[in-house]
Amino acid sequence: LNTPYDYESIMHYRPFSFNKNNSIPTITTAIPYFNEVIGQRLDLSEVDITRLNRMYDCDNTLTLLDQCSFELINICGMIQNEEDNANWVQTLSSPVDTDHTLAGRCRDSGYFMKFDTSLGDAGKSALLESRILYPKRDEQCLQFFYKMTGGPGDKLVIWIRTDDGTGTVHSVEKIHTIIGDGDDTWKIAQVTLKVTKKFRYLFQGIRGSSASSGSILIDDITLTETICPSAVWQIHNFTSILATVPIGSALRSICFYNPEGYSFGISVYPNGRHSDYPDYVGMTLHLCSGENDAVMEWPAQNRQATIVVMDQEPDVKLRMSSTRSFTTGRKRSEPELWDDSCKCFRSQDFGWSTFISHSHLHRRNFLKNNDLIVTADFSDLTHLIKTEVPEIMCVTVAPRQQQ
Repeated sequence: LNTPYDYESIMHYRPFSFNKNNSIPTITTAIPYFNEVIGQRLDLSEVDITRLNRMYDCDNTLTLLDQCSFELINICGMIQNEEDNANWVQTLSSPVDTDHTLAGRCRDSGYFMKFDTSLGDAGKSALLESRILYPKRDEQCLQFFYKMTGGPGDKLVIWIRTDDGTGTVHSVEKIHTIIGDGDDTWKIAQVTLKVTKKFRYLFQGIRGSSASSGSILIDDITLTETICPSAVWQIHNFTSILATVPIGSALRSICFYNPEGYSFGISVYPNGRHSDYPDYVGMTLHLCSGENDAVMEWPAQNRQATIVVMDQEPDVKLRMSSTRSFTTGRKRSEPELWDDSCKCFRSQDFGWSTFISHSHLHRRNFLKNNDLIVTADFSDLTHLIKTEVPEIMCVTVAPRQQQ
């Protein structure tokens, strides 16, 4: 397939595969660095994907609609709206405002789009519109990173502009609004779109008040025809957490709701759930008591719990996130414990003591800007169980005998 040897392939054996002596590896690499790379089970590598595409003659992704890191002067075909009173500006990363793609690590590289909220009247607005896109499915997930350094009242609004029935992309619908909260770090946003005809997506920056003195930044946009996760948890300063949190201690997320109405949370054990695995991050999921409990099905069986530690590689086609899942059964969990932080009961944790190693965390883009991003879903699989072909009872009728 005309590809190089791939140390990162998900098909590659681990150094100690098939060994009889646990202290002696069966495979060593000519370049010692790759001894820590071979045998990864995070995801398909870039070369794995290239080989599969060439083998099955696939030249396009089926789910990726758009992505942009604003590194090129054409800003991915996006346009400024001519009817607003300000503009988004393609801006080079600086010590004051670093980009998200490269995190300010490269000189003369690393661009983002910036809307200045320090000048002009309150309500000043700038619209940035994507190129026209043609969806093949009926649901999309718009993911992007943003930073708001101005006043708490500044707004970032997501719109879509769709075909009005005449072939013109003109009809406008507001989808989501983000309001500045005084936290000027890069944050992730995932916004669900449900579009079935050609459309554009729009970013609108709005100056909240005349006292605002900063700006709104956006970077690393990805639009896929997939379902957005129910839970997105961004943990800041994770390197410091690794250095200070004891083994067996957990960070617990807020409680999220899945589309059915179940409430659940995530627990992260930075230095392992047990002393046997101090070099791993443990990840678990638990249920929370919630407002819908009176009408939900209990026990919550035939649900798939999925946790993802996100590789923040800006090119979604090159990401190697760490993903694991389990399916719930009929057994009820142990009694719940009251948690004052959420004013709710939390069930016992179910998950993994060795979700991802510390060495893997630092090898790729899992800790970009020192942030760990965890997503989770709690999905109903009942429809898969009930799709078996029903058994049809046949009655045999004996023929009448001739007299």
